[in-house]
Amino acid sequence: MTYSGFLLSFIFIPILILFLLTGRSAGRPFWTAVLIHVILALVYTTPWDNFLVATHVWFYNPKLVTGIVFGQVPIEEYSFFILQTILAGLWWHLTSKRFSESKDFRPAKAIRLIAFVATLILWMVFTFLFFYGNKHLTYLSITLFWALPAMLPQMLFGADILWHHRKLVSLAILVPVAYLSLTDLVALRATTWSISPAQTIGILFFGILPIEEIAFFFLTTILIVFGMTLLLSDESLPRLCAWRSKNFKGFPWLP
Repeated sequence: MTYSGFLLSFIFIPILILFLLTGRSAGRPFWTAVLIHVILALVYTTPWDNFLVATHVWFYNPKLVTGIVFGQVPIEEYSFFILQTILAGLWWHLTSKRFSESKDFRPAKAIRLIAFVATLILWMVFTFLFFYGNKHLTYLSITLFWALPAMLPQMLFGADILWHHRKLVSLAILVPVAYLSLTDLVALRATTWSISPAQTIGILFFGILPIEEIAFFFLTTILIVFGMTLLLSDESLPRLCAWRSKNFKGFPWLP
């Protein structure tokens, strides 16, 4: 299976279906939030992905990609960043329609601080493992080293908001992660891409899917879902307005 064929069959078609189900009810704020996440995904993921390909953590079958490469990465991979973001965003929008917003939200500074500190400690651990750990930890450690810093401002800004919307957040994360992990099985068996056994810890699902791939889908989907929730929830507006009133300086949500 070519990488383009994979994107068409397993990513683009589900996006089309979700768009038909939800696209007409999605307004400008939703699509603005999706666009923001697409731009962030391209900017933030590109250096990390180029490093993985350059160090052969993962690699592509040259017969199954177009050969158009930017840096070390084929153009199909950049397309995947964009399409995964749209897919997760549309699923978030569809899921959000199934949950009525509770009006009993109570801001909780303690939740934000605890979540921030826990994420920071986890990042420090995997930063150490990336630089000084066993080679088999490379893929897992660099993925958390890369992903967790982007999660830190989300925790500091709105961990209590995310907890308030935990049912929405959980469903919006788990379904895309499960789906993308299953489609990854198809790509791995078709050798569309491959993962280095020497740079993974060796825990495989169905005998072929490394746990690191699931972690990748889990973390990237978390970033998208957390971001969409924090950008579009009613509870975020007062904090955004407070930050804007201070010319986006400091942390007005932590008085």
